[in-house]
Amino acid sequence: MEVERIQTLSLNQLKELPPQFIRPANERPENTKAIEGVIVPLISLSQSHHLLVKEIAEAASEWGFFVITDHGMSQTLIQRLQEVGKEFFALPQEEKEAYANDSSEGKFEGYGTKMTKNLEEKVEWVDYFFHLMAPPSKVNYDMWPKHPSSYREVTQEYNKEMLRVTNKVLELLSEGLGLERKVLKSRLGDEEIELEMKINMYPPCPQPHLALGVEPHTDMSALTILVPNEVPGLQVWKENSWVAVNYLQNALMVHVGDQLEVLSNGKYKSVLHRSLVNKERNRMSWAVFVAPPHQAVIGPLPSLINDQNPPKFSTKTYAEYRYRKFNKLSQ
Repeated sequence: MEVERIQTLSLNQLKELPPQFIRPANERPENTKAIEGVIVPLISLSQSHHLLVKEIAEAASEWGFFVITDHGMSQTLIQRLQEVGKEFFALPQEEKEAYANDSSEGKFEGYGTKMTKNLEEKVEWVDYFFHLMAPPSKVNYDMWPKHPSSYREVTQEYNKEMLRVTNKVLELLSEGLGLERKVLKSRLGDEEIELEMKINMYPPCPQPHLALGVEPHTDMSALTILVPNEVPGLQVWKENSWVAVNYLQNALMVHVGDQLEVLSNGKYKSVLHRSLVNKERNRMSWAVFVAPPHQAVIGPLPSLINDQNPPKFSTKTYAEYRYRKFNKLSQ
C-alpha cells in the first residue's frame, strides 16, 4: 500500500486541507488558543546542587515539563544534528521510501507517517524518522539513514551526550523523591535503558488553524528530551489551558513521561502536550525517548508507598504497558 506523505502533500501547494486532517471543533488550534505570558520552568544545570534538586523536583511535580540550559552539550553538535536531519528530509522521495516502516506489522523503526486506524480518526500533519540509539545491543544501523554520510557519526556523538544528560536528570529526579541518586536509573533498566530518536517533520500546512502536528498525548517513555528548530509549535497543558513553549536556542526541553509518573506514584506528572503547525515554514523537532527495556517491570517504588500514600498505579512490564497504551486499553 502506498502511503501518502505529508511532505508530498505540502509540496503540492494545496489551498485547503483534505478532510482527514481537519480536527473536530473542540481540538482545533483556532478554538483552543494557548494562554499568553506564562513562563515554563527554565533550569540551569550550572547552579548549586541543592537548588537544582529542588527546582527539577518542583517542575516535574507541578508541570511535568522543564527546559534546561548549561547542560554542557556544544551548540555545534546540536546544529550538526539538525543539519543531518534536515538533509535526510530533503532527499528525493524514492530514497526516503527505502527506509519506510510498517507500524501495522510492529515495525516502528524507519521513515513513517502516522496513519489512521479507521475512517473517523484524524491524521496528524507530520512525517517522521524513528530509530534506536542505545543500548548498542539493540541498535540496527541498517535502519539509520545512509545519506547524508555524516548522519551516523553525528548521531552517535549526540547519543553519548544524551546518555550523560539523561543520567544527570535521572539522578536529580531520584534525589527529588528523597531517594539515592541511582534508584530511578536502576529501576528503568540501568545500562539497558533504551534511547529512541524520533525526528519530526511538520511541513507548511495550508490551514494550520484547523490541523495538529501531533494530537494531545502523554509520552509512554520515562523521559523525553527534545530540541526543536526555531519555528514554534510545542504546547503543554497546565491548569486547564494550553501553554505555548517559546524557542530558546541551545536549550533542551524535558518531558516527564508515563513511566516516571508510575515509579514516583504520581508525584511527578506525565505532561500532556501537543504540536501545532505553521503555514509558511517547516517545523522540526528531534525527540529522544528514554524508555525501559520491554521486559522491565515498572510500578510505584516500594519506598514511596505507605498507608497514607497507597499505590496509585498497577505494576506491569513495559511491554504490557506499551500494548495497552497503543490499543487505548485501561492500565
